[in-house]
Amino acid sequence: MKPLYWFFYTATKIVTKVFYRFEVVNPERLVENGSALIACNHESFLDPPCVSVAFKNPIHFLARKTLFNNPLFGGLISRLNALPVDQEKPDMIGLRRIIGLLKSGERVLIFPEGERTNDGQFGKAEPGVGLVIAKSQAPVLPVRIFGAYDIFPHGAKVPKVMGKLTIVVGHPIDFSNEKADSANRKELYQSFSERTLSAIRALELPKA
Repeated sequence: MKPLYWFFYTATKIVTKVFYRFEVVNPERLVENGSALIACNHESFLDPPCVSVAFKNPIHFLARKTLFNNPLFGGLISRLNALPVDQEKPDMIGLRRIIGLLKSGERVLIFPEGERTNDGQFGKAEPGVGLVIAKSQAPVLPVRIFGAYDIFPHGAKVPKVMGKLTIVVGHPIDFSNEKADSANRKELYQSFSERTLSAIRALELPKA
């Protein structure tokens, strides 16, 4: 873990534990070594740092391309393993970079819905995630975050000071045995995305 990543990782871990009673359910399912596409619902700006501190080892995550327009901030998040993606149009350069990282044995956090929720509900699955799954052949690790929307919803300027954050980890999914001919690739990509989002949606908080 590089010094800058370790600094923000440690600070985030302290803040989430002290103010948000951060908890990981089923931590034994986390893929700490080797390739994994970590697929999570997207409730808030809190999602990437919270998922990151669930792991013991560094992961990569996606960030809007416009966030890199500021050289200082863009340089900072790049050193924290952020990958720029263009949400307005297909970004093959970004997708190839993600696929390359996965093929080299890294863990990458991705959001099947593509963008943050406006109302706390799940959105639609985007086919780009399915393309990454098909091309990388990496196992998919579904995780679901609870509480992030309540603490820092879309449109809020700052997060609430107190709250409860929980991440529930699912079982890894292997799509590597499923293939499609060139005529059905788009359908296969969409199917992979929808099945991944369904696996995330199926994760629930443990009963008290």
